[in-house]
Amino acid sequence: MKRAYVNPDLCIGCGLCVSTVPEVFQLNAEGISEVYAETPEDKWDDVYDAVDSCPVKAISVIDEDLPTEE
Repeated sequence: MKRAYVNPDLCIGCGLCVSTVPEVFQLNAEGISEVYAETPEDKWDDVYDAVDSCPVKAISVIDEDLPTEE
């Protein structure tokens, strides 16, 4: 299963992702973007647009089915 992810250490709170996909992203109390909902199937193209448009590359899509190195 894939999901959107925002790295809070990189995010500058510009809000571009929120304006692109408000169904998935929101700004938290600190003004940093966060994922607050699972991405609806019909919004993945918009999420990838947000990934590509993020000025500091703080957004990514994670495939949780891939094994992780430990």
